[in-house]
Amino acid sequence: MAGITRQISEFVAGIGYDRLPDGVAARVKLLLMDTVGIALRARHDAESTPSLLRAADSLGLAGGEASVIGADAGYTPPGAALINGTLAHSLDFDDTHAPASLHPSAPIVPAALAAAEMTGAKGRDVIAAIVAGYEVQIRLSLALVPKDHYARGFHPTATCGAFGATAAAARVFGLTADEVAHAFGITLSQAAGSVQFVLGGAWTKRFQVGYAAMNGLIAASLAREGFTGAAEPIEGKAGFLRSYAPEPVMEKATEGLGSVYETMAIAVKPYPCCRYAHAALDALIELGAANGIDAGDIEAVEIGLPRTGWNLIGDPEEVKQNPRNVVDGQFSMAFTAAVVLRQGGMGWDDYGRHLGDPRTLALCKRVRSVVDPRAEAEFPRQMSGAARVSTDSGTFETFVAVPKGEPENFLSAAELRAKFDSLLGPCLAPAAIDRLAEGLDALDDADDISGVLRLTRGGPATPLKAAAGED
Repeated sequence: MAGITRQISEFVAGIGYDRLPDGVAARVKLLLMDTVGIALRARHDAESTPSLLRAADSLGLAGGEASVIGADAGYTPPGAALINGTLAHSLDFDDTHAPASLHPSAPIVPAALAAAEMTGAKGRDVIAAIVAGYEVQIRLSLALVPKDHYARGFHPTATCGAFGATAAAARVFGLTADEVAHAFGITLSQAAGSVQFVLGGAWTKRFQVGYAAMNGLIAASLAREGFTGAAEPIEGKAGFLRSYAPEPVMEKATEGLGSVYETMAIAVKPYPCCRYAHAALDALIELGAANGIDAGDIEAVEIGLPRTGWNLIGDPEEVKQNPRNVVDGQFSMAFTAAVVLRQGGMGWDDYGRHLGDPRTLALCKRVRSVVDPRAEAEFPRQMSGAARVSTDSGTFETFVAVPKGEPENFLSAAELRAKFDSLLGPCLAPAAIDRLAEGLDALDDADDISGVLRLTRGGPATPLKAAAGED
């Protein structure tokens, strides 16, 4: 049997739009719409965007012909991949894959788009390339065993994302299996990403995902020009799987490749925060609606999470109960719980409204998170959660196994469009939003991806915000 790198490389080189199973291309277009909507809002609103764009300009990444979502000016292809990947992950509102514990689209879609603009690729080729990226990235994370990879301090969206981005760009370029293997060998020298971002409100989580998109584009470009990469970069003694996890399950890197499409297991987020919080937020919204809970009557809240999720959004409790900035809020079970308990839901604009609200912050201190055995039993297949709310009139509790947005509980087309519209409302006129949605929906008929990306431009002539919720 061929080695793991060889099998994956042959899959990437051979995948085509016409060979995709029913439903896969349609799902990719929905995921692409979600990604573009998030990136466009982040281009106008994320507090990390101004410094990102200034740095890109100072590094000479501006002035090219590649498109950054929502920008009138052109960038170099690596610059566009870096910026679009960072934007797509800047709101923590992007799609997820529960068993792989990562965000698929943010590193992969920007690499595919940049490669497509370099080559004039058709929309159908972009869709096939994105699928190639998803299937590679997700399987590598499964093979690493996500909780072990996290325990070593790695961020799989960035580390595995670099390989997924490489696969996507390589497919757009039309590389042979040998060239794809060389591209992966080059990627091995670049795969990085640390979960240290959870401290101090760092913006590095966003950046390292954008960097993975750029790294994938660079690796595929080098291989395209004949550059030699390391042999056996995935399965080798010092390869990706053995270097980034203590006990990788090697066969998972190729299990079902070409017959089982993990693309269809990607979930879309209804709330702009860490996915591990979502099931518990669903539970709180359910309890509040069913029992008429008033936030002012709440005495205590206990949230149950899988251990991996608790490590990210529940511990240390004192820090999570006292968020100071958007990143703190995105990774605080206490804060996100307080928001939905006060208003019955959560959107991106709620960070600006609630991070400085003394009533929300006081409620945060009444929220405690624990490791729940039911959630742990469901993990990693699902990111489940439980909620118990104690009030002066009684205690209410429930458990949600499958959070809203998972494939078994996917958002409807209307819900996806509502999320898209809410994100783009401050950025584009209603007619422009409609044109963009229609362009993305017709991607498989597009001869020029640049024409679709041009639809993200325009909008209100307002300056970028210095920070979310600030003037």
